[in-house]
Amino acid sequence: MLKPGLRRASRKLLLYQEQRYPNIERLGVTHSYWGDLYHILLTISWFAFILLVSGCYLVVNGLFAIAYSLDSGAIANMRTDHFQDLFFFSVQTMASIGYGAMYPTSTYTHSLVVIESIFGLFFIAMTTGLVFARFSLPTARLLYSRVAVVAPFNGVPTLMFRTANERRNYILEAQLWVTLVRDEITEEGEHIRRFHDLPLVRSHTPVFSLSWTAMHRLTSESPFYGETPETLRERRAEIIVTLTGLDETLSQTIHARHSFSAYDIYWNHKFVDIISTSESGRSIVDYNHFHSIEPVEQQHVKPVEQHIHRRSQEHQLTSWRPH
Repeated sequence: MLKPGLRRASRKLLLYQEQRYPNIERLGVTHSYWGDLYHILLTISWFAFILLVSGCYLVVNGLFAIAYSLDSGAIANMRTDHFQDLFFFSVQTMASIGYGAMYPTSTYTHSLVVIESIFGLFFIAMTTGLVFARFSLPTARLLYSRVAVVAPFNGVPTLMFRTANERRNYILEAQLWVTLVRDEITEEGEHIRRFHDLPLVRSHTPVFSLSWTAMHRLTSESPFYGETPETLRERRAEIIVTLTGLDETLSQTIHARHSFSAYDIYWNHKFVDIISTSESGRSIVDYNHFHSIEPVEQQHVKPVEQHIHRRSQEHQLTSWRPH
């Protein structure tokens, strides 16, 4: 519950499936997980944050109540042997409520009141700062297609996927970075995990408001060239996508990331068209078919692509639509 959470637009795991964070055992790392408490408090869920802060508040008041019990007779108007009165007196002191029904009468209890008041000031200040920091974090509401496709585009096999802005505003100066990650063996026989940048047909847009289909041409210069569904799976290939831009409403930089595994890439399929124009001239985006794909007509597929398509038919469905 206290593990860091991912942003909504970045919740799909990078490099691993079915895990929110890489499932890696770290040896020889001196940094403790609890040593970065500020980061933990910013990234845990709101439910966990409220539960943790409330729990700390109750525990601290309970500890001060125990300290007050060492000289409980020095608190005026308190019932004898009633721990709940001590607890409520501690809450009133820490929150600076000051009803006046109970008040300290000895030097010891006055000293505890001073200490608890100082502690209460810092506790409220830090909690307020954390809540403000959590609310002020810029977040992106971006939608990525569940799959990527490989289909001809202007006669060239092209890797494509979709992304869309779910907010009704603009993302200015939006940029996409796409990287292919796969296992490789060097000439010396060493196994490495290598990153290859995939240049896009259009990696930048001044205004991003509707849908964006990212395209990477599989030419002879592409790191993707010559790959098949089988080789991608054998090499644990994955496509990592990062989008950054300036939110027009927040005037802050936002970012979102996503990834596609080799099993998320459908060969010789294309996305269903989702953009149309109404009679009044307004643009319409049909998100009901945002993830929908359909097979490419065979006459548009080159012989090399047809060979790849036949090899991958036993692994992939002829069509895919979201439930």
